[in-house]
Amino acid sequence: MRLSVVLFLIATSIVLAGGVTVKSLVFSSESNTNYVEMIPQAPLTLGAFTLCMRVATELSSEREIILFAYRTQYYDELNLWRELDGRLSFYLSGEGVFFRVPELGPMQTHLCVTWDSSSGAAAIFIDGKKSLTKVYKKGHTIRSGGKVILGQDPDNYLGDFDANQSFVGEISDVNMWDFVLPDRVIREIYNREGTSRGNIFDWESTELRVRGRVDIIQCDV
Repeated sequence: MRLSVVLFLIATSIVLAGGVTVKSLVFSSESNTNYVEMIPQAPLTLGAFTLCMRVATELSSEREIILFAYRTQYYDELNLWRELDGRLSFYLSGEGVFFRVPELGPMQTHLCVTWDSSSGAAAIFIDGKKSLTKVYKKGHTIRSGGKVILGQDPDNYLGDFDANQSFVGEISDVNMWDFVLPDRVIREIYNREGTSRGNIFDWESTELRVRGRVDIIQCDV
């Protein structure tokens, strides 16, 4: 019996020692002032991308929510939304593409979006599971030179925010690559396996500039 207890304590210590501490952004209230700017580690001239994040929110499913916004001076280059009807969507300089997937809620969801200009293939992954593929904006290129923010939808260059579209909840583990990750790698990221980190945004090292009341907390996972 005593040996079993010792082995349990040793195993527990190993798990705790191998734990990982990650930062999360907590947006506690609706506003038209609270947001976080992410500074890219490479230009956002993109013909393909994978964007992943972990997100949780208690906002009603009948309220639209901006999840990620990249805008240049005149265009919304890449915006990721939860729509009024609960669908997830993203927009590349114009009309968007929509996916009916399990709705976001207060329990943390791992969300990834992929798109490839050469084929137009677009898909969404929820907790490692892939949606159907849709063809969207074939031949399009995302332009560099803009600002990336979390928490608000800029209707002009980093301004004109609407509190009714702001994000309220928790966002973490935001990574972005300038290519489409294999499905297997996305599943590994969801399960916190492997070491793949974004080359456009790497959550562990990307500079974050907080504006307004957004809390950065550290969590053990």
